[in-house]
Amino acid sequence: MEFSNVYEDAKRAEAYSKLEFPGTYYLAYRDLPEIIHTHVKGRKAIDFGCGTGRSTRFLKRFGFSVVGVDIAQDMVKKARELDPEGDYRVIREADFRQFARGAFDLVLSVFTFDNVPTMERKVQNFKGLGILLKDSGRLVSVVSSPEIYTHEWASFSTKDFPENKHAKSGDNVRIVQTDIEDKRPVVDVLWTDKSYREAFKKAGLKVVRTYKPWAKESEPYKWVNETWIAPWVIYVLKKCNKLEFVNNAVEAPIKRN
Repeated sequence: MEFSNVYEDAKRAEAYSKLEFPGTYYLAYRDLPEIIHTHVKGRKAIDFGCGTGRSTRFLKRFGFSVVGVDIAQDMVKKARELDPEGDYRVIREADFRQFARGAFDLVLSVFTFDNVPTMERKVQNFKGLGILLKDSGRLVSVVSSPEIYTHEWASFSTKDFPENKHAKSGDNVRIVQTDIEDKRPVVDVLWTDKSYREAFKKAGLKVVRTYKPWAKESEPYKWVNETWIAPWVIYVLKKCNKLEFVNNAVEAPIKRN
């Protein structure tokens, strides 16, 4: 199964533009205000992988001055239609040169790294985003847990893809989003916690805190597995200081002849 960017698609962009925070998606955003309040100082943000602008508008509602960036032109076009006053930009992958180093208090990335294949490309993007952070800045990344691809959910189905159960970190997996009109399967990249931590280390980033948002029975949604399996993982990251970065780079002792 060859990986491709399924989000560079006008039909999918139209479907996503109507999606807010239903069901399983609600859990990805529910705790973000408190997490950001706890870890982030300042109100200048960049939404990496903004899509049709859902996360960008979310940050704006909480008082952030935010720019949304994405590589998918169809998505950015729809974001601009929905939020004409917003700042949405199309960028090339991992190309952040239009932004000043250390310009942002917060880099937010919601689901974006589910669609970045290979360790090399993930590290390249994380490293570039780290450069955009102020010394006190934080990168908050919401990603899919590996379990999301092997269970049923309020907003997703994987029952037609039993091969997902045998997928390893870096393998392509398929999932159907049931809350949108476009029921074509999405191809994601499964990535484990161990692999993410390796990517962070190579990119010069350090995990400050990890969150796993489980659902509550009292919440007004018809949960499936969300109350006992966390569909998402939320990483709060900071830039390593110089000593930490040097230690990260020393992965193995030098072999001498």
